[in-house]
Amino acid sequence: MSSLIRIKTYIEDIFKIRRFAVLATEGDGQPHASLIAVTPMEGFRKLIFATYRNTRKYRNLAHNGKVAVLIESININRSGRQESFVLTAFGQVEEIERIEKNIVFKAHLERHPELSSFMKSEDCSLVRIKVDTYQVVRGIDDVEWWTIDDLDASSI
Repeated sequence: MSSLIRIKTYIEDIFKIRRFAVLATEGDGQPHASLIAVTPMEGFRKLIFATYRNTRKYRNLAHNGKVAVLIESININRSGRQESFVLTAFGQVEEIERIEKNIVFKAHLERHPELSSFMKSEDCSLVRIKVDTYQVVRGIDDVEWWTIDDLDASSI
């Protein structure tokens, strides 16, 4: 299996099993981390999450739309040894256009039905991250960087 296909499969598999991630934002020179329920769209090129507008997270996003989203995946291999994998997506926040809102809302709610009342709140905003780069870490000395353009170079 080629390295590109292996990485694309790895990224897709992590999003199939992991529903939550840590979002890193910045505001007024201070970093901020938040746990988010994430929904991948367009494969893994865009990531959706919901947030209240009256939060530090939302204010940071409005001030500086550059973000990082970290997802950890832990595997127990056949010998019983724990293997930890970390995927970090880097990208820019995009506003979800009104015409797309229903499609995005349904997709996010389907993946996270427990968020129904939260997402229906008037203060809740759906946010999309347009991913431009992924960092894939499989070990202390096993770190790779892949741009979306690299990953789009061929299909699985």
